[in-house]
Amino acid sequence: MTQDPNWRIDHTGIGVADIRAAARFYDATLATLGLRPLMRITRSFGAATSADDPDLAGVGYGADYPIFWIDLFHPLGVKQHTAFRARIRDEVQAFHATALAVGGRDNGAPGPRTGGYPSGYFAAFVLDPDGNNIEAVFREP
Repeated sequence: MTQDPNWRIDHTGIGVADIRAAARFYDATLATLGLRPLMRITRSFGAATSADDPDLAGVGYGADYPIFWIDLFHPLGVKQHTAFRARIRDEVQAFHATALAVGGRDNGAPGPRTGGYPSGYFAAFVLDPDGNNIEAVFREP
């Protein structure tokens, strides 16, 4: 079966235990891929006044609109996997180095992947502060 070329995931999210610690991690790590915090919400789903809002409950990251959310609403301890697309190999390397510098744990250094991965798959994996596996991948043409 062929995948419909018009089908795309609009956004996704994961639960985190400490929204501020997770935001510090993701602010720095996702910046290496050109993503930044675009929305912050409170526990009542209103707009948070700032990153320091005492009722902060969620942060949405993206370039044009939020595509990835960290929040206090999704279940914890599920150990999700999310892969972010890099535009070049250097972004994969910067993603990995930055993630480790801001508290992530190595789960696979940058490099080409083999054994079940498609040809030209260059990726790095880190565990975020909650143990979620996040990946940056560059797919070579």
